[in-house]
Amino acid sequence: MKAKYAGAWTAVTVAALITTAGCGGEGVKDAAKAVDGTDAIMAALGRATDRTEQLGSAEVKMTTSMGSGAPVTMEGIYSWGDGYAFDVLMDTAAAQMQQLQDAPKMRMLFVDGAYYYDVDPQASGPLKGKEWMKIDSSAVFGKQGAQALSGSNGSPSASMKGLKYADDVENLGSEKINGKATTHYRAVIDQAGMGKLKKAYGDKDSLFGSMTGGAASITMEVWVGPKDLPVRMIQEIGTMKVTTDFEKFGQTAPVKAPPAAQTGDLTEAIKEAGGAGAGATTG
Repeated sequence: MKAKYAGAWTAVTVAALITTAGCGGEGVKDAAKAVDGTDAIMAALGRATDRTEQLGSAEVKMTTSMGSGAPVTMEGIYSWGDGYAFDVLMDTAAAQMQQLQDAPKMRMLFVDGAYYYDVDPQASGPLKGKEWMKIDSSAVFGKQGAQALSGSNGSPSASMKGLKYADDVENLGSEKINGKATTHYRAVIDQAGMGKLKKAYGDKDSLFGSMTGGAASITMEVWVGPKDLPVRMIQEIGTMKVTTDFEKFGQTAPVKAPPAAQTGDLTEAIKEAGGAGAGATTG
């Protein structure tokens, strides 16, 4: 039974990973240095970061690709005002979750450091009669990596903080994105600037690290539009590329975990399967 769930998890892990693939600002802030001629850029990014954090949530469309395989797109609510959480829909087939969900779209939540997948109740095993599958983030990032990404550190707001404090920032000029006039910025955050998040991104022994090759740097691009708000953000982490489009900031409902009685916890089974197949560790 474990093999069945691990097989579905291998692909859907990609969708789970990208939702916490931000770059927290605190570690980066300590390592950042002023670069001549970048004052105006840093001021603009600072305003965008502060404004994003202040509004606390947004409607988001997020697409990830990892070399071979179909990209996985998720659309829904992302919140970072009181810890990081989201409530999204994704394509069941693209996530290769047909073993657990017959519907063309699957709902996925992230609340209090755990992922929840809306699945069809199974006839036997840990998901027997359950409507939700739970997987703690430690099964993906390892124990230390999950701790590094706790709170709001994995959110789009945290990613903006990473951009705000990064070295090597460029202004690439004006572009129109999703019908909005924007200014395009780019930055590369090296491993030294990643601070404690090296535990999540540079650890090749974690499930995340084994899939991305262990990230030595994070390349970030952001298009800042009207009212100093991001319209699009692209992150490249190892072999993974994540594109995030933002809409309707600050107008989302709270995200709540499903009832425990309706949830089957697959965390330990995934850790065991990852340890055998991908060298994953819980830290």
